[in-house]
Amino acid sequence: MPTQADRPRSRAWGRRLLVATALAGGLASASAPPAAAEEGTPAAPAPTVRCSVTDERLAELSGLVVVGDQMLALNDGGSQVTVHGLDSACRVVDVQTAAVDPFDPEDLGVGPGGEVWVADTGDNNTERSTIALHVLRPGGAAALYRLTYPDGAHDAEALLMAPDGTPYVVTKEVLGSSGVYRPAAPLVDGGTVPLERVATVNVTLTGTPGGPVGRAGQLMITGGAVASDGSALALRTYTDAYVWPLSGSDVVGALGGTPVRVALPDSPQGEAISFAADSRTLVVASEGLPSDVTEVPVPGQATAAPAPASETAGPGLAALTEEGSPLPAALLAALGATLVVWVGSRILRRP
Repeated sequence: MPTQADRPRSRAWGRRLLVATALAGGLASASAPPAAAEEGTPAAPAPTVRCSVTDERLAELSGLVVVGDQMLALNDGGSQVTVHGLDSACRVVDVQTAAVDPFDPEDLGVGPGGEVWVADTGDNNTERSTIALHVLRPGGAAALYRLTYPDGAHDAEALLMAPDGTPYVVTKEVLGSSGVYRPAAPLVDGGTVPLERVATVNVTLTGTPGGPVGRAGQLMITGGAVASDGSALALRTYTDAYVWPLSGSDVVGALGGTPVRVALPDSPQGEAISFAADSRTLVVASEGLPSDVTEVPVPGQATAAPAPASETAGPGLAALTEEGSPLPAALLAALGATLVVWVGSRILRRP
């Protein structure tokens, strides 16, 4: 079990992101023009603020799930697994805990039996030998499942809980090509099982503002959600959400389709996403206080993601060099963000 000293400090990481913001944002904005709106795309209904989180215990809000008229919220950090229950005014009215010191909790999901799943999957330095899923059951019992990637360590901030209770972990990649993993064997409480890669989700630059690392934030998946009625699933970046229809528990099949892209309100570090109780509206929030919990309608039609989930080969030279292609800008933005975060981390580590 990692100790408090072993766990990466999310606030220190936040300072590194601030170092990266000016440089990466400047580089990306100089190299990539904003994405043009497609003709005939209908305007989505305006987002509305449900309430605002002001509780210091949720200063780094990274996971959110709407359950009926309440919400469950997860803070990025802490010395034990903690899930906060919020009322309709964003006030903390309940707290569930497990006596485990997590490494880097990032996202939340709710299983078919009402159990709460905490994705302890963050790994900014890609150094973890295992990741963990913590389960808080309605009766107060807790479970800890450890998992290993088949292809080395990844940073991951998104959890998709299929209606049949299967967890899917989606990685956060600076080049916009994220892996989707699920357990390859039955989970064992206190034990470790392997993950298998079952899909890839590709996103590209959108021109939507927001996030802590400039345009590179348009490529990084930071949260996931499944509608309570099982009709849809969603993944978000710092700036946009992607919504797929879901049939049964076929998450892989859903991700193989074409999603609807929804531009999200500008926020400093948007990571939390859920579906509202109606399963047709997204609910999003950001780190930092105060943090608006905002309802974002999903239009019947919107700009579709240009590259749905697939395992196909990458783009050829023509696509990489085509005038106006977003790929060079995406590569530069990601490279710039990665470089300045690394440089910032080296500077911050000096005595």
